Amino acid sequence: GDGVRVGDVVVAQDYVQHDMDASPLFPRWELPGYARARLACDVALSALLLEAARACLVSAEGLFDPNNGHTAQQVHHGLMASGDRFVSAAHESDRLRTALREAGHDVLAVEMEGAAVAQVCLDYGVPFAAVRTISDRADDAAHGDFALFVQTVASRYADHMVQTFLQKL
Repeated sequence: GDGVRVGDVVVAQDYVQHDMDASPLFPRWELPGYARARLACDVALSALLLEAARACLVSAEGLFDPNNGHTAQQVHHGLMASGDRFVSAAHESDRLRTALREAGHDVLAVEMEGAAVAQVCLDYGVPFAAVRTISDRADDAAHGDFALFVQTVASRYADHMVQTFLQKL
């Protein structure tokens, strides 16, 4: 999404499955049997995740700088897109973002698991919330060293956010 950079954290407000297409029986992105395209996250859990993510970034300030001295990492809250493929080319990302925006889905991030988990949680009445640390811009440079990112950034962020989140429960 606009303004979302590597190292930023996105807390999901809701999800859309970017590869869902049961048309012409249902509108593009609508989940058959659910009469909706978006899967909402639990408001209370998401609020706690937002607090935990903000606390994490405050305590981590200066420890990780993927932007070479530019602005500090930020926490974002909003729509995430989820699908079954790793988006790793600028033209694919641009095409997906344009199509989603034209349908009223202005996404902040794209990932691969969240919508499926959100759907199962909805089916079973289990509250759901999700947070992601941005590892790449879903463009031609997305092939970067993901393993190194997970080890040096995401795991540290996740550990701090989960500890803070659990204290708030």
